[in-house]
Amino acid sequence: MAGTTAIEWTDATWNPVTGCTKISAGCDHCYAERFSERFRGVPGHPFEHGFDLMLRPERLLSPLSWKQPKMIFVNSMSDLFHKDVPFAYIDRVFDTMERAAWHTFQILTKRSSRMRDYVNKRYTGSIAPLHIWLGTSVEDGLRKSRIRHMQRMNASIKFLSVEPLIGAMGKMNLDGIDWVIVGGESGPKARPMNPDWVREVRDQCNDEGVAFFFKQWGGIRPKSGGRVLDGEEWNQLPIPNQFPDLLSVPAE
Repeated sequence: MAGTTAIEWTDATWNPVTGCTKISAGCDHCYAERFSERFRGVPGHPFEHGFDLMLRPERLLSPLSWKQPKMIFVNSMSDLFHKDVPFAYIDRVFDTMERAAWHTFQILTKRSSRMRDYVNKRYTGSIAPLHIWLGTSVEDGLRKSRIRHMQRMNASIKFLSVEPLIGAMGKMNLDGIDWVIVGGESGPKARPMNPDWVREVRDQCNDEGVAFFFKQWGGIRPKSGGRVLDGEEWNQLPIPNQFPDLLSVPAE
């Protein structure tokens, strides 16, 4: 069974890798680390080793058994493109995604240059399949180089997760970007998000015709502040997702 999730922009999670290490300020209060470390040392628990990076080969084929089409967030509890995940293992993850083409897979990384290099090598002279969406996290205006990495990637659907938004993004080059998610931080040490930072991103998306999704204001709990921005919810998705018949469903 797919992992259940309360994340608004996906249906399920799949974690063939768990654990990670911090790479930038957006990682400071990582929800996945906070959750995992609660179970460190608990014998037999999936997170017995806390947030240490671990490959989970027994999970590699799981999506093939989920017959109902789902939007699947890949590695919600890790980063597939962490430097300690071998490319040979990433190959196996992509092999499964390519076979399970009735699902839509969403891969999100902060290691955007490693993702770019891998994707461009795997899909030399072509682009990644339409049902594999590739994204990067950008938490403030200091990390916009990750956007450039995405723009130079052979991907069909490219997206940004501007979450947790901890500073103004400033002017963004959204050429080739299909979708932008914005959200505030949650947890006991959540940093506040200025509404004007969110509006700045939303307005640029609107001007450029990029789908915009506002996930949450954040706070002690993810739902603490709700997700209404200027009187409405923003739930836009990239256009291909609005045509589900493009995806084939496997025979039972």
